[in-house]
Amino acid sequence: MTTRVLVTGAGGPAGVAVIRSLLRRSDLTVFAADMDGWASGIYLVPPAQRRLVPPGRDDDFVPAIARMVAEDDLDLVISTVDVELIALAGRRDELAPAVLAAPSAETLHTALDKLALAERCAPTGLTPRTVLAGPDAEAVDWEFPVFAKPRQGAGSRGVRLVPDRAALEALPGDEGLIVQDFLPGEEYSVDVIADAAGAIVAAVPRTRARVDSGVAIAGRTVRDPELEETAASIARAIGLVGVANVQLRRDRTGRAVLLEVNPRFPGALPLTIAAGVDIPSLVADLFLGRELPVRIPFREIASVRFLEDVIVEIDDVLVSDHAGHQEEL
Repeated sequence: MTTRVLVTGAGGPAGVAVIRSLLRRSDLTVFAADMDGWASGIYLVPPAQRRLVPPGRDDDFVPAIARMVAEDDLDLVISTVDVELIALAGRRDELAPAVLAAPSAETLHTALDKLALAERCAPTGLTPRTVLAGPDAEAVDWEFPVFAKPRQGAGSRGVRLVPDRAALEALPGDEGLIVQDFLPGEEYSVDVIADAAGAIVAAVPRTRARVDSGVAIAGRTVRDPELEETAASIARAIGLVGVANVQLRRDRTGRAVLLEVNPRFPGALPLTIAAGVDIPSLVADLFLGRELPVRIPFREIASVRFLEDVIVEIDDVLVSDHAGHQEEL
């Protein structure tokens, strides 16, 4: 009898990569779900295993997943979307007997709050100076320019360069902005997986040579002990169990420091898998209670991304309430 796994967020690059990884295992039966019937990853699994779910912010989202657990006899739930993870992690008991493959609610909330993240990781000595915009930031003797960014939010949305003190003092104090030291160096993403005890099984740095909508579409893995240990130290500081993407950037002295943490599967996951660390498969084993290797090596390899079509019959397209395709059909 196979283990039955639900993967949500099937429309995103991370969701597609997770589904494809798990489909290679003969001991897993994979269900795919998204709020949008046009989500390509849904159509990677057989029709009987395709599901629609409410948006992650919807009041019925967690109950809907709980109903799927009961109706589909699911053993494991994997979400690849931040807002869904927050909703599910706070109510994971409602998914029983299925297990939610996600870090703790505390780890998620810390990682997704840039000020809380910087404060939690400050003892590592690997964070840029980070304070709230307003009086706290104005009291600091900054070396300009500096960064201002939303305290919560992903990618580069809302990030602005603050060139001087006048611009710093003009920042709105009511929009949840933080101010950080300027990091002019190269940026790296490090895909990290930690076992049930928080020990780091793998930390795979990669470059972001080409980026589209916040997702690296070209890059290479890099063996760099500083990057690996920096990301591992950040993961340990936030109590990571499972997967996270730790983003680092070099400061004015060339030292790699924390930029942000995405406590979920990254969009560029296929590169890390090809390098030898199949994170989705490892995460499935971890949350199913199976022992992970102590350490997994990886190789240096590069990737580029291209558009790929999934062709389905018209009658097979799932009609959802949260996509703009009803009129087209």
